[in-house]
Amino acid sequence: MAVQLNHTIVASRDKARSANDLADLLGLPAPSEFGPFHVLEVENGVSLDFMAADEINPQHYAFLVSEDEFDAIFGRIRERGLDFWAEPTGTGKGEINTRDGGRGLYWESPDGHYLEILTRPYGSGG
Repeated sequence: MAVQLNHTIVASRDKARSANDLADLLGLPAPSEFGPFHVLEVENGVSLDFMAADEINPQHYAFLVSEDEFDAIFGRIRERGLDFWAEPTGTGKGEINTRDGGRGLYWESPDGHYLEILTRPYGSGG
C-alpha cells in the first residue's frame, strides 16, 4: 500500500465552532463527532480532526480546489469580511496570487492557523 495521509489533528479553542466554520467556508458537509474530535472530511479521504486545546501553535493547511470552488470560497471570504493575502508572508493584502497559472490566497483562522486555497499545485507550471 502506498503511504497516504489519513488525518491530522487541528488544535482549536472551540472545536465545534472551528470545524463548522471551516466546513461552511469551504462548502463541505458538516463535521461529524468521533471521540474528542469534530471531524471534517475533505474529498480525497483526508480528515481534519478538530480537538479542543488551551494552547495553539499555528499550523498551515492548504486546500487544492477547482476554479469554481475557488470562486465560491473566495466569495464567502469576502462576504465575511475576512482579511486575505496573496503571499504566506502576509504581503499582498487584499490580493490573490496567480502561481503556476492558477489562483491562490491565504487567510487566518480564528485560532490563528494559516489557511490557503489554490487551484494548481505548486510546480505544476502555467
